[in-house]
Amino acid sequence: MDYVIGVDIGTQSTKAILVDQHGAIVARHASSYQPDTPRPLWAEQWPAVWFEAVTQCIAACVREAKAAGVAADSIKAVCVSSLYGGSGIPVDSAMQPLYPCLIWMDRRATGQVEWVRNHIDLERLYTITGNGVDSYYGYTKMLWLRDHEPDVWAHTRYFLPPNAYVIYMLTGEIAVDHSSAGNIGGIYDIAKRGWSDEALDMLGIPATMMPQRLVESSESVGGLLSRWVEPLGLAAGTAIVAGGVDAAVATFAAGVSRARQHVAMIGTSMCWGYINQTVDARHGLISMPNVFNGHRDIYVFGGAMSAGASVAWYRDQFCHAEIEAARETPHGDVHRLLEDNAAQVPAGADGVMFLPYLMGERSPVWDAKASGAFVGLSLFHTRAHLYRAVLEGVSFALKHNIEAGRKGAQSLDDKLIVVGGAAHSDLWMQIIADVTGYPVYTIAQEVEAAMGAALLAALGAGLVSREAAQGGWVTLIERAQPDAARMAVYEQRFGVYTDLYPALKPVMHRL
Repeated sequence: MDYVIGVDIGTQSTKAILVDQHGAIVARHASSYQPDTPRPLWAEQWPAVWFEAVTQCIAACVREAKAAGVAADSIKAVCVSSLYGGSGIPVDSAMQPLYPCLIWMDRRATGQVEWVRNHIDLERLYTITGNGVDSYYGYTKMLWLRDHEPDVWAHTRYFLPPNAYVIYMLTGEIAVDHSSAGNIGGIYDIAKRGWSDEALDMLGIPATMMPQRLVESSESVGGLLSRWVEPLGLAAGTAIVAGGVDAAVATFAAGVSRARQHVAMIGTSMCWGYINQTVDARHGLISMPNVFNGHRDIYVFGGAMSAGASVAWYRDQFCHAEIEAARETPHGDVHRLLEDNAAQVPAGADGVMFLPYLMGERSPVWDAKASGAFVGLSLFHTRAHLYRAVLEGVSFALKHNIEAGRKGAQSLDDKLIVVGGAAHSDLWMQIIADVTGYPVYTIAQEVEAAMGAALLAALGAGLVSREAAQGGWVTLIERAQPDAARMAVYEQRFGVYTDLYPALKPVMHRL
């Protein structure tokens, strides 16, 4: 029997699984951390944190597998997927990091966004890249480094996405997968599947800062260096496969590889995406080559900056009583207690609405100065009302992106697959079904992007065929059917939700 390892570097943790060639999980491990947020709306990470987590997770999986009789030489490949790394990691000619990676969540590049809007032919940029202009995108963060950290800029040899940096450390080879390159935004030609010299020239970013080797997500970048044999327990030369952006990899894990299928990944942030062959940046979504059949297919997605992050923020700031009470319960789970209370509140939270713009907002709003808000509060309302309003607000943000996506999608399947931490919540899955009108399905195995990475590893190692990979290795289970009465309530409230941002935008910006 042959085996592979899938690794997913996330915003708050790295997860790895070791599976056999049929996708059965033999071992798994996770390592947690937090991004650095030195100023409001800043979010960054030194790559050493990610690399340490990756090596810990791989080594732990290998140890567990060896205890079960798995030999090192039967582990044929490792694939690394990662969070969207924004700017990427600026490294010098010796491949040493010069500055933290400005990750997807970072919003500091607002001045550079205005510069691009005022000095660049936006229609041409949209046409070349299939993407818009926002501080979410890596190219605006690169411009921030150019403008604010000139010494870093002067010594930067390459910008490397998180997975590409980790793979370089493991193999000594420099390569960027097409999904990570495309997700940078304004410097990648979506039609030609390569860096755009025209866009780079317009923006003033040297083409030499972009690694020239671009690879498919299932391609082996190189073999494991001998220096990592003992720490990781793997054989020298083990294939290290390129991987890609976690949202697309999680979508692939869910068995989504064809047009019409669509998936919402709800973790720290929310990404809803589908497969298409064309893209129009004016619809306000994000695009990149897909991690499967990327030469043909485009992964088009939209997302909220703060999804699970909104839930965690509300829990940590306002639910100390519930946190203490949960410690006295057999399960010790504060979320279960919060949801039990919120489930007693009717759909619509008795008039309370929440805008989940706690780190500005991505699509389709695209406003780094947007801010979170509770609207409709009265003395009648309780923490349970507000908690339900948070779940509903993120669900409205999901529907907002789906409505934008309909403009460019050929059509959409009549079911919605949800992956990520939110899938643990029965209440949230029901709210999403009622808000979107779609039956909601989740993955039984609860492994998401790490499983997608493992499947890419198996594909790259030749252990599975492309035909077999299309269906994925996971089992989907139905979690919620939309309820007609609640759908009617949420349809009315969604109209209020979409009206709130334009009404509050002037005040948000003044604040």
